[in-house]
Amino acid sequence: MEFPTKLAEVYQRIDQIDPEYYARSRNFITGGVSYLSPYLSRGFITVPQVVKRLKDRGIGLEQSEKFIQELAWREFYTRTWFQKGDTIFEDIRHPQEGIERFGIPRAVLASETGIQALDTQLATFPETGYLHNHLRMYLAATICNVAKYHWLEPAQWMYYHLLDGDLASNALSWQWCAGTFSNKLYYANQENINRYTGSKQQGTFLDFEYEELPLQSPPEHLRSSVEAALPFTPPTTKPLELIDGIPSFIYTHYTLDPTFHEGEAGNRILVLEPSHFAKYPMSPKTIDFILSLAENIAGIQVFYGEYADLNLKGIFRDHPINAHFQGIREVHPNLAPGLQGEFNSFFSFWNKLSKQLR
Repeated sequence: MEFPTKLAEVYQRIDQIDPEYYARSRNFITGGVSYLSPYLSRGFITVPQVVKRLKDRGIGLEQSEKFIQELAWREFYTRTWFQKGDTIFEDIRHPQEGIERFGIPRAVLASETGIQALDTQLATFPETGYLHNHLRMYLAATICNVAKYHWLEPAQWMYYHLLDGDLASNALSWQWCAGTFSNKLYYANQENINRYTGSKQQGTFLDFEYEELPLQSPPEHLRSSVEAALPFTPPTTKPLELIDGIPSFIYTHYTLDPTFHEGEAGNRILVLEPSHFAKYPMSPKTIDFILSLAENIAGIQVFYGEYADLNLKGIFRDHPINAHFQGIREVHPNLAPGLQGEFNSFFSFWNKLSKQLR
């Protein structure tokens, strides 16, 4: 799957979405997936913008409810990040059960898990930067609940390679599969994988009924663990040329909306902080994707350094990534700005959100 980086092409992708087909087929890897996640994760487009474009096409909530519900998962995860901060990188609701090893299975990095549907996609994952959401869940279930690894390091590895790597969506999805952000462990058996991927494999370590899967010993070939190498390559930048007397609009790799204060005079600066990438590195492919998206913002300059070193009070869109920024903080766009409180589960959040949407 290709991911264009011109705003007009992304809008075209939104306008081609068939929400009803999406609802019927989204779990199949060849189904009606929107392929919007890399743009949503970067804030290049926002969830309210997507919903508005659906409404402008005359598509109401009844037709698009499942699609909007899936978009709302992202909003729920971001809301959780706002509320919990860096504790999203710790077990949130329950300690992970049955941990026997840390790191990541060597077989995963070698695309040799033994599950053909996974291995085919893993072989190209570093080049594509994309995995269907069902495949991500299959992989998390296999690593955490079958092979008994702690979820954090595999989650960091996946985030590193994903074009749509969103720290909250990624970490909390892994925690949901591992049972630390849900009430049970997620398992997928071979029958399920065959159904949704079109594979016909049999006789694997996942070829059991669901009640039997938790009783199986971790397969030998998944017991060998390694620490994944996640090198970060800083972007090449030029010295900033700032104009005095006009505001400075600040962007991050999570808030790259080209419509932010569009048409207003101002310095426009994409801030990429070394301290952040030291903790949460991204692949060169993902950084190049981010820089390409930023080119849609007229006059933007890239600053690889700490925001505090700019010694200015910029104007920026609120996000957990910039909680420490000083300046004028504008509201983070979401579907229900007035919805207050913490929600222990997605569906407690969705029940209130959907009422507001109606």
